[in-house]
Amino acid sequence: MSSQATSASTPAQSAGARSATGIPGLDDILHGGFIPHRLYLIDGDPGAGKTTFGLQYLLEGAKRGEKCLYVTLSETRDELGAVALSHGWSLEKLQIVELVASEKDLSSDTQLTMYHPSEVELNETTRRVLDAVEKSNATRIVFDSLSELRLLAQSSLRYRRQILALKQFFSGRKCTVMMLDDRTAEGKDNQLYSIAHGVVTLEQLAPIYGAERRRLRVMKLRGSSYRGGYHDFAIATGGITVFPRLVAADHGSRFQPSQIQSGVTALDKLLGAGPDRGTSTLLMGPAGSGKSTIAVQYASAAATRGEHAVIFAFDESPATLITRCQALGIQFELGKGPGQIDLVPIDPAEVSPGEFVHLVRRAVEVDKARIIIIDSLNGYINAMPEEQFLVVQLHELLTYLGRQGITTFMVVAQHGLLGTNMNTPIDTSYLADTVVLLRFFENAGTVRKAISVVKKRSGPHEDTIRELYFDHQGVHLSEPLARFRGILSGTPVEVNQNPGPHSVEKS
Repeated sequence: MSSQATSASTPAQSAGARSATGIPGLDDILHGGFIPHRLYLIDGDPGAGKTTFGLQYLLEGAKRGEKCLYVTLSETRDELGAVALSHGWSLEKLQIVELVASEKDLSSDTQLTMYHPSEVELNETTRRVLDAVEKSNATRIVFDSLSELRLLAQSSLRYRRQILALKQFFSGRKCTVMMLDDRTAEGKDNQLYSIAHGVVTLEQLAPIYGAERRRLRVMKLRGSSYRGGYHDFAIATGGITVFPRLVAADHGSRFQPSQIQSGVTALDKLLGAGPDRGTSTLLMGPAGSGKSTIAVQYASAAATRGEHAVIFAFDESPATLITRCQALGIQFELGKGPGQIDLVPIDPAEVSPGEFVHLVRRAVEVDKARIIIIDSLNGYINAMPEEQFLVVQLHELLTYLGRQGITTFMVVAQHGLLGTNMNTPIDTSYLADTVVLLRFFENAGTVRKAISVVKKRSGPHEDTIRELYFDHQGVHLSEPLARFRGILSGTPVEVNQNPGPHSVEKS
């Protein structure tokens, strides 16, 4: 990389270099990071993560050998140290300048000045900021926060002039500056938005139940493209992790077309030799009808072939799923490698939609999964703070998986037990390439299960209805139930002689 010195003692940056943020996902959204030597606004309510954002950006610069300065008008050095300690960070490589009120500022002579800022106070504060920047010779600067300057300025005209003067000063010194603002102004501060080269807004949402959800949006970035829209992010030990909004068109890989077998001969025959790679299959039916078991059967068969499968379990604990599979004779090895199945429990109250998509992408791109199971869409709905956007996001996710050659199985539980009048919490059948319908029906004083395929875009399939049952040897399907009519209504009628014992095709 060619280099060009920006100052006497700072590392060089090439003309096309970006100022990486050190925040996973955000650099991807910004196509490499911020454009250096510009002023940026990080806007958000108290608690949204602005301080963590600023510290993480400076620590990334320090790791790259840059001089970094944190100017604080609102928090003390000890308070910043506590934030860093909670993430396991050390601030030794950062220069921290405190411009907070000291004890002498609380004397009777200055109390009125503090609460009724004057031009003298504003000029004094600005001078101290400029002195700190000149002494540090920093190339990355975080200014926390603008609310103090806004109070000191009193009028919007003086405030705008002060920000413009600071911007000009920083630009002349080849600094990349982040100004943090906690939205203490009434309404949106368009003064700041127009002055800043780029604006990133941080939001914290509080659902009625569950943990808070955080999201960010790049509102503008002059001279550069970026990925628009809202992107979920989380704050945990280690800092901020951003989950970029998925755009399926940006991803794709070549794969060999083939069909996926379940290891159960009659089931494969019913689905026309099985689902195709790169397609999605929706398993619909009432609770307890066998949807999850069939999905796991496909995952187990894939693992037997040496492929990796991942089950995202919203509803059932891994321990319960394993115990149930063992009782049915469905064996598999847990793990993240070839020939193994990974069980990933998802708590809808704790995991945001963006984080879930991130987990799916990691399973595909890092762990090389070829089979993805979402069990169930009912739990997925509960993970969405705005359910009206579920179908759009699910469509994007399925398109992404299809372009990667992944075979996806989605389980959805319908309300009701018997009959054709079954309600689905959300209609996703048109998104799936294959739809498998499961039903209970009553016959001779017993409750039985039926399975049929009502849709397969990628090829032919059986139009028959078969009986489905399970035992210690696994999954079994009967011959087509040609002697009955009205099976899907739940109360079939015999059209021929009384049926004998199960006539079953086994794998």
